[in-house]
Amino acid sequence: MSDNSHIRILDPRLANQIAAGEVVERPSSVVKELVENAIDAGASRVEVELESGGARLIRVRDDGGGIDEDDLPLALSRHATSKIASLEDLEGVASLGFRGEALASISSVSRLELVSNTQDDPTGGWRVVVEGRRMEPRVTPSPHPRGTSVTVRDLFFNTPARRKFLRTEKTEFGHVEEAFRRQALSRLDVGWVLRHNQKTLHQLRPGGDLVGHERRLQALLGKGFLENALHLDLETGGLRLWGWVGLPTHSRAQADQQYFFVNGRVVRDRLVAHAIRQAYRDVLFHGRHPVFVLYLEVDPTVVDVNVHPTKHEVRFRDGRMVHDFLFSSLHRALGEARAGASVGGDAEPGETADAAPGAPAEAEAARAGEVREAPPQPAWQQQPMALHGRAEEGERKVSPDRVRAFMEGYRALHPEHEESLLTPQPAAPGAGGAAADVALAERQARSPLGATVAAPAEGSSPEPSESAPGAAPRPAMPEEDATKAPPLGYAVAQLHGVYILSQTERGMVIVDMHAAHERIVYERMKTQVHGGALEAQPLLVPVSLAASAAQVATAEAEHEAFARLGVELDVAGPETLLVRQVPTLLVDADVEPLIRDMLGDLERYGRSDRLEARINELLSTMACHGSVRANRQLTVEEMNALLRDMEITERSGQCNHGRPTWTELSMKELDRLFLRGQ
Repeated sequence: MSDNSHIRILDPRLANQIAAGEVVERPSSVVKELVENAIDAGASRVEVELESGGARLIRVRDDGGGIDEDDLPLALSRHATSKIASLEDLEGVASLGFRGEALASISSVSRLELVSNTQDDPTGGWRVVVEGRRMEPRVTPSPHPRGTSVTVRDLFFNTPARRKFLRTEKTEFGHVEEAFRRQALSRLDVGWVLRHNQKTLHQLRPGGDLVGHERRLQALLGKGFLENALHLDLETGGLRLWGWVGLPTHSRAQADQQYFFVNGRVVRDRLVAHAIRQAYRDVLFHGRHPVFVLYLEVDPTVVDVNVHPTKHEVRFRDGRMVHDFLFSSLHRALGEARAGASVGGDAEPGETADAAPGAPAEAEAARAGEVREAPPQPAWQQQPMALHGRAEEGERKVSPDRVRAFMEGYRALHPEHEESLLTPQPAAPGAGGAAADVALAERQARSPLGATVAAPAEGSSPEPSESAPGAAPRPAMPEEDATKAPPLGYAVAQLHGVYILSQTERGMVIVDMHAAHERIVYERMKTQVHGGALEAQPLLVPVSLAASAAQVATAEAEHEAFARLGVELDVAGPETLLVRQVPTLLVDADVEPLIRDMLGDLERYGRSDRLEARINELLSTMACHGSVRANRQLTVEEMNALLRDMEITERSGQCNHGRPTWTELSMKELDRLFLRGQ
């Protein structure tokens, strides 16, 4: 047997370098660990200084409680911490760092020195460094104000294999800045400073109230985030969720503005990500990602933060409760965001930070050292509108017979929803002969928009007709005071048969009439279908599924949940399941992959929305077919009725595919376009 096969105790430096492989990946990892220690020390101000993206120098200085002289030798030792003393402390840990590995690991792959002072006397203070292969600490006097400074030089100087994997200075600094942004968002009550190569990039004042919090978000995420975000603060059952969620129309091409904190700790968790995706399910444009800054506060004893050395992952004791709380809270918040409702405080929609270059606010921010991102484009420039007269790419096709069959059952349950709301509109006025004209005439009295649905005859001008019997009158414009208008104002014209132009108190609103009507129809259909028990249909031949023991156990435990969704799922053997009944709308669907996906979601997240999502896909397509089309001429009464319906319909700011349904140009923006007052 060779000498290499004998068991031996690892050299302390080698052991720390192995641990550094898990904790210290790049300069941003060092910044994260040192900043978390500063926060745990009770700091009210944290300064981060870098050189060469952090590869040459990282210095973190805080004004916290400091470290006693007697404790300094232990501060750089492995598995030494002041934050836990027993298993009970670990089960309810509330601090950010507690494993006692970070400083020892960092010092093993860099030249690290730590200076600290627990007294208010600035002439006091002590400095500690480690030397030699045994990593023996050496303590010497060193003046320092109250608090701690940790300086890390030449990261990975003694591990060339690790150093060569570092990227360019710009790339590494980008990672450090993102780590800094996360920590600055995690503690809005702490002041922060970031310097790179002797240049101050961020200087953030502490915020103790909502105004201060929003100032921090604006400095780090841009003014556009706040102008298009909803603030929420909900609490139930020992859980509190607060923060900001972006409107679906303010989505991004990548998930770079998604921050979620659990008890002040930034986390990336599959359960949390799934709950948020569900909340945005049918309001987000395909390929886009929502933006949010959310804070979840829970009892520390019901969440395990010791899952991974980097502490980015957590595990909840009752994952289903947390998932349902997050989903319901965000789903309700997004649903209550009606079209025309004010968002982001008193700021006018569409206003950007470039209103006046060199404005006092910008100058003040420059003096304070706050770095502002490039001004975001107005909403009407970010996502161009599109004509909706054709099927979207990848949109699910539904046969006319299938639509008609559903319509018959739908009208029987909900007669007040007119037929014209749910059937395709004629391609041209008068097309289809006498039978079509009779059908159109019969629908005139039942128009969902409160007026005739028939387009004017060729060569004639559209004239308003009388509303349906019993329908509330829909005023075109107020007679006495035109400034007292509803949120979406009053219609004044129709543009190219596609857009509705409306005058509001603040300016002008442009509405995509097909997209808006599509959302209204879709929400009504969802309420009707999901409002009560889903209509189910037994299968003529039950579908047999080969399943694992875990899936069979899940099916047994969730039998009632499946039944509420209209699915009858029975256990036919130790590894066999039988699907005997499915919702009527999905009778022609491929049942096996749907049930497997539902079982997988129930095992992983404690709930599944697969079946509801499939039904909603069908309803969405039906709503698209049943909405007003491009080039359909509407009367003023019909346009105003559509605006009023948008104001009371959930999620009416986006169509079923996530596209915006309306946008607003304020008088300030219109004046700026024509250089008025310049």
